[in-house]
Amino acid sequence: MTVYRNRPDLVAALVQDDRVHRDLYLSEELFALEQAHLFATTWTYIGHASQVPNAGDFVSLDIAGRPLLLVRQADGAVRVLYNRCAHKGTRLVTDESGNTGRFFRCPYHAWTYKLDGAPLAIPLKSGYEGTGLKACESGQGMVAVKHMAVYRDFVFVRLSDTGPAFEDYFGEVLGAIDNMVDRSPEGRLTVAGGVLRNIVHCNWKMYLENINDTVHPMSTHESATQAAEALWQGNATDAPKPMAMEQILPFGAGYDFFDKMGGRIFPNGHSVLGVNFSIHSGYAQLPEYEAAMRTAHGAERAADILERSPQNSVLYPSLSVKGSPQAIRVIRPLAADRTLIEAWSFRAAGAPDVLLERAMSYNRLVFSPMSVVAHDDVHLFESIQQGLRADGNDWVSLHRNFDPAELAQSTLTTNGTNELLMRNQFRAWARYMALGMEAAA
Repeated sequence: MTVYRNRPDLVAALVQDDRVHRDLYLSEELFALEQAHLFATTWTYIGHASQVPNAGDFVSLDIAGRPLLLVRQADGAVRVLYNRCAHKGTRLVTDESGNTGRFFRCPYHAWTYKLDGAPLAIPLKSGYEGTGLKACESGQGMVAVKHMAVYRDFVFVRLSDTGPAFEDYFGEVLGAIDNMVDRSPEGRLTVAGGVLRNIVHCNWKMYLENINDTVHPMSTHESATQAAEALWQGNATDAPKPMAMEQILPFGAGYDFFDKMGGRIFPNGHSVLGVNFSIHSGYAQLPEYEAAMRTAHGAERAADILERSPQNSVLYPSLSVKGSPQAIRVIRPLAADRTLIEAWSFRAAGAPDVLLERAMSYNRLVFSPMSVVAHDDVHLFESIQQGLRADGNDWVSLHRNFDPAELAQSTLTTNGTNELLMRNQFRAWARYMALGMEAAA
């Protein structure tokens, strides 16, 4: 078995111009290195500010093995803290979310901290007089994540001091968030409708690259689309469709449709699939809402927002955005062969309820563990994870439409079935793995 620790040269060799080594999906050692380096040097999505509307509200989660807290402060700001007591390291909260009141209290020895992590009180305080506690890190309170960015209420962190600034890292792909937020005439979204969670027994990169795979729907989801087509058969072509039909029938569009939708890559692994149109482009029009959008944003900007409905926009490595419907998927790696996928829906302030209904309907239809679409993908993801252990071929092909000229271009528009969007992710993986490993050497 290859040993990759302290060998950034070997890690870099796993990603070639048009293929990647199967160890990227199978190796627990590489997964540990990803946790230490890739997810530390890149910007990772934490949560949405609307999840913590009131002072003391918190969301707890693990990012790259580090327990974190997203907390609403008394002054209205949001802050990300490491979820550990400065005393013995106990996690201060174990609930997924809640309200801590005006302070955090450790369940072990009752040390307390203000909402910003500053120390508040400790039992038996006199026992620490004359000791080195105040000069020690333990006396400074909870530790805040230094590198945090809030972009239109979407909260991201970079855990390492090594890595690019937020705006430099995401660049133009932040327009995907703008497109979704600006579907609200008031320019504001709130999380609504709960969350769908699914643990898939596959590597996280497998799921993320599938988001940009437009060739699989015709075969993978054939049974689901055929069933929908059979139910819809006999209706006029221009007949109004129920929402579920409106959302699932386009999955059966042919290769030509998906190829012509187009895709675009950006530096650092980001991409937009469906730059021309997508399976979301044919949703029923809403004249009153569209008029409100023109009033709020102006005719030109409103048209740009509403006519642009990308299939998927990937903010590498943790977030996939669908402007319409207003939904996101969050990728949370748990192990080399285990990934948590979260699907969230948003309510657009000032917009009709049907927009939220579309988001929730789509998430249930496509991303729910019990959906007629997701079970196809999950079966294949887990099958791939097992099949890659077979001997005789150590490589995974990413050859489709490869052009050596693409290696010199960090931003490029291409056809929708080009595996360039996947190759772009793996090139970013190699770059940031090397950056983290070299900084730690």
